[in-house]
Amino acid sequence: MNYIIFDLEATCWLGRPPKGLNEIIEIGAIKVNDYGEAESKFTRFVKPSINPILSDFCKKLTSISQEDVDKSKIYPFILSEFMDWVGVDEEPFCLISWGKYDRHQLVQDSELHRLDTEWLKHHFNLKPAYRELKNLKDEPGLKKAVKLEGFEFTGIHHRAISDAENLAKIFIKYFKEWSIG
Repeated sequence: MNYIIFDLEATCWLGRPPKGLNEIIEIGAIKVNDYGEAESKFTRFVKPSINPILSDFCKKLTSISQEDVDKSKIYPFILSEFMDWVGVDEEPFCLISWGKYDRHQLVQDSELHRLDTEWLKHHFNLKPAYRELKNLKDEPGLKKAVKLEGFEFTGIHHRAISDAENLAKIFIKYFKEWSIG
């Protein structure tokens, strides 16, 4: 089985989004094999379709520029590349994220573009599992969890590939402890 440790960034604004919709603007993922080893990574920007202009708030939060998304392909093309990299039709896999948001956003963007969502059922939310494993009262944010484990948070917070790489550190450290099935 391959474990796909992933994170997303999406369009964002102060307050409610225009047209009530956030769209994925970056996918970052680390593929971990059955031995708990990181094998490869996937990182792509995504050009939003409904609200193609990034807000100043979003650019500041994510450090993703308008040029980054303007030069990118729209979601259906990037999702196809991601699914190929995951190996959706080739071998068993599980998508792993920190919280429910990332899976929900993949479903929402897939439905927006009338794409299959069946493969997204193979998902594991690491955040509550980590809280339980560590006997914590509350579910910590990713940055706090990384520090609790004695790791340095590397890369840029709120960049998909950086968040995925940091999440992979926690996943790999406790690889044999997770009940994924």
